[in-house]
Amino acid sequence: MELKWKIKPFEALTVNELYDLLKLRSEIFVVEQNCVYLDIDGKDKKALHLIGEYDGKVAAYSRLFDAGISFENASIGRVVVGANYRDKKWGHDLMREAIAAIKSNFGKDKITIGAQLYLKKFYESHGFVQSGEMYLEDDIEHIEMIRG
Repeated sequence: MELKWKIKPFEALTVNELYDLLKLRSEIFVVEQNCVYLDIDGKDKKALHLIGEYDGKVAAYSRLFDAGISFENASIGRVVVGANYRDKKWGHDLMREAIAAIKSNFGKDKITIGAQLYLKKFYESHGFVQSGEMYLEDDIEHIEMIRG
């Protein structure tokens, strides 16, 4: 039972893919985390979209950015695994794919993320180290982390 991975620039996403990834982000970041914020922030058009599909559904997703868009370094954002799939540990697969895609698409080894604080150990397991103080983003504790 493995995910089928796709990586696409915004312009290559189908309407259905865009709908499905925005739905997943809304389910988790807005509804599950009870956080009212504008998910559609204008950066989707600048991102590569990493989509992990299982049985025809978007199960895992993240946005990938070259240096200078979200942070000084390349970055990974909107890291999400659907609630129904978390027991599969696909978040680790997602991070491995995202890190490899940053290297292969942007030629970068140094990656910065804005991580939810409760996921610090998860990101540390992928080589990230805390590089800043805790801050609130949309009333959720975050920290900046760097890998490379």
